[in-house]
Amino acid sequence: MIYTTEVQNMCPVAKGAYHGPAPIPEEGKWVQAKQISDISGLTHGVGWCAPQQGACKLTLNVKEGIIEEALVETLGCSGMTHSAAMASEILVGKTLLEALNTDLVCDAINTAMRELFLQIVYGRTQTAFSEGGLPIGASMEDLGKGLRSQVGTMFATKEKGPRYMEMAEGYCTRIALNKDNEIIGYEFVNLGKMMDAIKDGVDANEALEKAKGHYGQFDNAAKYVDPRKE
Repeated sequence: MIYTTEVQNMCPVAKGAYHGPAPIPEEGKWVQAKQISDISGLTHGVGWCAPQQGACKLTLNVKEGIIEEALVETLGCSGMTHSAAMASEILVGKTLLEALNTDLVCDAINTAMRELFLQIVYGRTQTAFSEGGLPIGASMEDLGKGLRSQVGTMFATKEKGPRYMEMAEGYCTRIALNKDNEIIGYEFVNLGKMMDAIKDGVDANEALEKAKGHYGQFDNAAKYVDPRKE
């Protein structure tokens, strides 16, 4: 280590007491984090690319500095889905610091990793006050029984108004209107349930009907509209 002449000529002054870093909450404990292996927790981060064409929600479950579980959800960009596939292989098994300094193929995923890292190292995780944290595999519970991301897709124009394309419940097949052409409900297909039924040998048309549901005052509608055609 090289010191400038000015520093070399200074007289030493004692530093005094060392109290260490402020403790942060991690999985029900207060931890003075001094190295990456001191960090544990499950949390989420959201990232976006430079043109803001797409976004990524990244969920990591970290135990003693190692990423044990990763859930990568993407929106709005077809190429990002392939990047997410690669990121899911890249992330697990790495330390938080390795992951932060790894090219995760897509800017949105890299940004999500950065935002998530900040939450984890500052003790702002979802499991900060949960004793023992969450088991590996916990992020899959965010996907629900159909193991699909919670996605909402709506389209609207000034001339023709809104169209519901997809809700958390599933793919919207019809929207229900009252006599004033106001939306009062919608019909949906739970794609996860439908595909599971088809895999079990159920006829596709039967599986489609069984996977349908509706919300709101759907049965009392004056008119039904296919949001993709009408």
